[in-house]
Amino acid sequence: MKSFKYLALSTMIGAALAFTAACGKTDNEATANGSQAEGTSTEQKASEENKQLQGEINLDGSSTVYPIMEAVVEEFGMEQPGVKVSVASSGTGGGFKAFIAGSTDMSNASRPIKDEEKAQLEEAGINYTEFKLANDGLSVVVHKDNTWVDHLTVDELKKMWVEDGKARKWSDIREGWPEEEIKFYSPGTDSGTYDYFNEVILEDAPIVENATLSEDDNVLVQGVTGDKNAIGYFGYAYYAENKDKLKVVPVDGGNGPVEPTNETVESGEYAPLSRPLFTYVKNESLKNEEVYEFVKYTLDNAAVLSEDVGYVKLKDEEYEAALKVLEGLK
Repeated sequence: MKSFKYLALSTMIGAALAFTAACGKTDNEATANGSQAEGTSTEQKASEENKQLQGEINLDGSSTVYPIMEAVVEEFGMEQPGVKVSVASSGTGGGFKAFIAGSTDMSNASRPIKDEEKAQLEEAGINYTEFKLANDGLSVVVHKDNTWVDHLTVDELKKMWVEDGKARKWSDIREGWPEEEIKFYSPGTDSGTYDYFNEVILEDAPIVENATLSEDDNVLVQGVTGDKNAIGYFGYAYYAENKDKLKVVPVDGGNGPVEPTNETVESGEYAPLSRPLFTYVKNESLKNEEVYEFVKYTLDNAAVLSEDVGYVKLKDEEYEAALKVLEGLK
């Protein structure tokens, strides 16, 4: 018969071994659980990044901003094919009308929102946020075979485009130019491009009555390319896309003639026809994950895509600031 002391010692040793085994098992389990948690976190993060969204997003507005948004929609669609994004181009004014009516999530604009539009949105109970996307140099163009126009001053542009009840010939603008009637092509009155030209050139005076007005910039391009005596204006991207068929006119804003280029638009040297391009987003729509992600994708890629379609990107810090504003709205 074993002594009580032996049994007690055996019991103590057994308990110690059991405790050690238990501790070892707990440590191993903790390590395993930790690795599993870490793996789950990584997988969850990857899953969130690759999450496939569903839904519809509606945009309308500026035909000038349209090429940027068209490029964004195409790229975004390859990552999120389940999200249907519809983009119309009824002009900046037309886009704001749809935005105020509540039929769109975003409104693209080639000018800042007007006070009366702000008031209508407030009355409709629609809160929104403005995001700048890129810069544009509004381009004055003539037929590629026009050999007489080397540049135009702001005063000459005003003399040319403002209605005064008389037919306008090239010879009326500068001595020595042809005695041929000028054919005018302008964006429509719902266009932010028209609004901007009206502000800095026409100064709210009526535009020439015989001007062909269209919200479709491609119609304007076709008009100018089809008539040697034509002149028109539209966003820089449409000139860049058709530069082999058109001649751009340097504009003298007081410091000598300057041609619109990426460099002169970004520096502001191309004055007074350089301007920013915007999109306005309904804050309520940002509660929908697909809208939030689309706006984020737009801001993340606006620099590259705006340059790809012929506009001038903003400074990196401007996009970074916009992304912080967006994050704050989530």
